[in-house]
Amino acid sequence: MIFTGKRYLNYASFIKQRFGQRVQKISLDIGFSCPNRDGSKGYGGCTYCNNNTFNPNYCKPDKSIKKQLEDGISFFSKKYKDQKYLAYFQAYTNTYSDLNSLKALYEEALNVPGIIGLVIGTRPDCISEELIVYLSTLAKKYFISLEFGVESTLNKTLLKVNRCHTFEDTIKAFDLCKNKGIDLGAHLIIGLPGENRQELLEHAKRISDLPIQTLKFHHLQIVKNSVMAVQYKRNPEDFDLFTAKDYIAFITEFITYLRPNIIIERFISEAPLDLLIAPKWNGLKNFEIVAKIDKYLVEKNLWQGKNYRS
Repeated sequence: MIFTGKRYLNYASFIKQRFGQRVQKISLDIGFSCPNRDGSKGYGGCTYCNNNTFNPNYCKPDKSIKKQLEDGISFFSKKYKDQKYLAYFQAYTNTYSDLNSLKALYEEALNVPGIIGLVIGTRPDCISEELIVYLSTLAKKYFISLEFGVESTLNKTLLKVNRCHTFEDTIKAFDLCKNKGIDLGAHLIIGLPGENRQELLEHAKRISDLPIQTLKFHHLQIVKNSVMAVQYKRNPEDFDLFTAKDYIAFITEFITYLRPNIIIERFISEAPLDLLIAPKWNGLKNFEIVAKIDKYLVEKNLWQGKNYRS
């Protein structure tokens, strides 16, 4: 049981209970691509995507993994000197290579002093049984987490945003990975074009049926140098972007339908302001939105799982 002092399970409390100390993720960019970029399944990538929106300055693919991690540790240790670190393979699809190449990359990260585990961001259609066997072996010694970009549980939406995989692919991937000693996470984008309120709420049930430990929410943001930026400019009426007030009200209702033992890692996206086109929430930061969500949950007497039915 994780005691958080909040009306939902939050990631910081999970980390504190799991490791007994502060643990920081360090993002990595190792120059991978995605199958919907390189022609394997499609071209152009996901319509909403510009990976520069979440890569920190120390995270450059022309640096070695060791150098990226050392620079990240140098940056974060100025504030917290005694913490440990997780190597976060974040940009693009970080299982999209042959097994021997992946082993070399992951093990280079694990050999950096202070690194106690891996967090690997990937797609549901880029997982193999042999990779899971390897990661399950690593998980006996290190913390190993796989984060899958689910994004939507509706195939019509996945097609529209050029994901080039289906929700059935997502279910298969999680079935392959469950009960292997690997922590499993999902990413979900709230507000993709064409999804109505009821369809959005139904994501909660479908996500809850997956064997995940953690969940990241991203509110839809239109960012520069993405296909969606062009679509938004041409046809803004196709987009129903949340205001901050409406998003807070919606996401608090959403988590009442969510399985109560899912750890919520984040509630919103935070694109750099120089890349963000819309929506602009007057510069509200993640921690400010979280504070407003916490307050709203108390005011409305809501909590994670209140309306959940298995």
